[in-house]
Order: sequence, then C-alpha cells, then structure tokens
Amino acid sequence: MLGQTGAVFDLDDDALRARDNLKWATTGADVLPAWVADMDVRVPDVVVRRVRDLLDAGDIGYRVFDAAPDLLLEAFEDRMAQRFGWAPEPGRSRAITDVIQAFQVLVELQTAPGDGVALHVPAYPLFLESLAAAGRRIVPIPMDADADELAGRWRRENVRLVVVVNPHNPSGHMLTADELRPIADAAALSDLTVLSDEIHADLALDGRRHVPFASLGPDVEARTVTVTSASKAFNLAGLHCALAHIGDARVRARLDALPFAFLGGVSSVSRVATIAAWTEGDAWLDDLVARLAENRDTVTRWAGSVGAAVVPAEATYLAWLDFAGTRVEADPAGAFARAGVRLSPGVEFTAHTALESPTFARLNFGTSPERLARILDRMGDALRD
Repeated sequence: MLGQTGAVFDLDDDALRARDNLKWATTGADVLPAWVADMDVRVPDVVVRRVRDLLDAGDIGYRVFDAAPDLLLEAFEDRMAQRFGWAPEPGRSRAITDVIQAFQVLVELQTAPGDGVALHVPAYPLFLESLAAAGRRIVPIPMDADADELAGRWRRENVRLVVVVNPHNPSGHMLTADELRPIADAAALSDLTVLSDEIHADLALDGRRHVPFASLGPDVEARTVTVTSASKAFNLAGLHCALAHIGDARVRARLDALPFAFLGGVSSVSRVATIAAWTEGDAWLDDLVARLAENRDTVTRWAGSVGAAVVPAEATYLAWLDFAGTRVEADPAGAFARAGVRLSPGVEFTAHTALESPTFARLNFGTSPERLARILDRMGDALRD
C-alpha cells in the first residue's frame, strides 16, 4: 500500500456505500468512485456537536430575520479577514444556498441570451452546462493574456460577465495577484461585473495563501461578487449554505428588487454547521490539508511512472490528468471505468466551447491513502493491459 489511513479518512467502503451520497450511491458496487468533488471523510466532530446541540434543543423553528449581529455573516467576514487578509466592506454580505445558485442568478441578472460570459476553460462542468442552457456564449479566458488583450476580446465578444474560479477547478492552480490583476483591469476597462468563485480557498496546499479577487483594491471589490462556502473544505455540500459578498452596487440593486424569498434561504442547521466549521474547525482542516498534500504527491509520482502528465495541484483535492500518448488516450474515463475506477471525463470540462480535452480525466484524491492506492493500482492495470 502507498500509505496509512488517517482518522480523517477512516471510513471503509461499506460505510461510504451506506451513505445516501451521490459519489458512492450512483457508482457500481465493484467500482471505486474518484469523480464528483466530495471527500471520503468524517465530518469534523465540532460540526456534529453543534448540530446535535441545536437538534437536542429543538431549536429549528423560524430564526430571527434581520438579526443583528448575524453570526453567519460575521463568521464569513472574520474568516476572510483573518485567513486571507481581506476585510469585506460591511453590510454587503448575504447567505445563499450554493455557489452554483449565485452563478445562475448573476447570469440572469447581468446578461441576456446571446451575451458572452468569460471564464477560464477547462471549467466546472455545471457552469458550462448552465451557460449553454441559458443561451449564453462561453468566452474562454487565456491564462497569460494581458488586460488590453482581454478587454479587446471581451468587447468583440459582447461579454457582459466575467467569472473567476480560484483556486481553479479542475487544475487546482491558485491564481496569484499578478495573474488576477489583468482580469481586474480588463473588467474595469469594460465596466464588467466579476463573479469570483472561491469555494476551494481553504484547501490551499504547501502553506500557500489564497488571494481573494476583491482584495486587489476597493475599486476591484466594487465590481466583484465573491462567493464561497465551507462545503468543499469541510465536506458539507448536502447542507446547502454559501455566502456572497456583493461589492457591485448594480447587483445589489437588482437583488433588492426581487420579491421577498424569491431566492430562498439557508436552514438553521446549515447555518450552525457553517459557523462551527469556520470558527472551530481549523485544527481538523489543518490535518486534512496535510493529508491531501501527501495524496497529491502520490498521484504526481504515479502519473510520472505511467506516462501521464499532471501539474501538481496547489489547492483542492483534484488532479487534472492528461493521458495523451498512452493506450487509454481516446477515452481515459471510459477505460478506467472498465477497470473499476470512476473519474470525471475530461470532455465535460470543455463542453460547449471550441476547446477540446478528450485525453484528460479529473481524479478526486480526497480519500484515504489505502483507497487511493487501490484506485491507482486499478488505473495502472488499465494502462498496462
């Protein structure tokens, strides 16, 4: 085996399959799932305890609307300041159910059918599918373009919204301030709103520090909607709780004009769980991140040994693997599925664009070292057979 299973990953296959969980419940009994971005972990004890206290008290009726202070918003703003050095402008944060909800709402509020939406490609497949279904055009952002190049292209392509996913999914790359600045300057030149999805920010590896897009300056914050959640780092996706800081006054006005409760709200349970994760869960998170870095290194070494290409992730628990030149290059995810491993097909991350990624597959290494060893062993067999 390639490592020892730590307590954070001590659930066996049977326990995971017993969960009502998309990752495992929709994967065959003889297949190991390494696809959807959900980890094989126990929820932090502090989160379980705070939720249990809430339920034991029966405190799940209506919460106080417009409570001051709002402990969820405080937890979000304090975390941004303490962990990432960005103090969000007060009074502009609100709870939402999911990052994808914020994305879809911004698309509807800021763009019209036929408009362009700029984002880095490869991209999160649900974003691409959502844009295509809404009749918007996807305009890829090159990683190395300067502000004038971007602004010129966005004018030609009638881009009305810019989306930044940082840390990036699927590559795990963390965009630096120098990489973010041209996007911010181009958005200013074109007077565009920027949606910054920072849901993986807490999963920075090797001691790196995430740079919030809005932290580039007050002028940048004033055109940015920052969205994040505890769901990825603490594995709470099923609770549906995210936060948005709406720096752009135009977006705030449009949201305020919507009918009351049109966008729904987050539950009492999800609020308590998120507050607990962000205010009391960092020791658990530190242990998790150290283990993810070890798993990342295992995947990197394995890729080199079998002729696959990968740029080691700087954050997240995702590996964007290129199998060009190997015997599975025509359909990596399909070949590995036949070998008993489920990955996310690379083609999904460039869908509805002119870009292609058929030789790629995304691997989720947020699992135990022992299970990761079995996953990679099966994949290695597929590459050799």
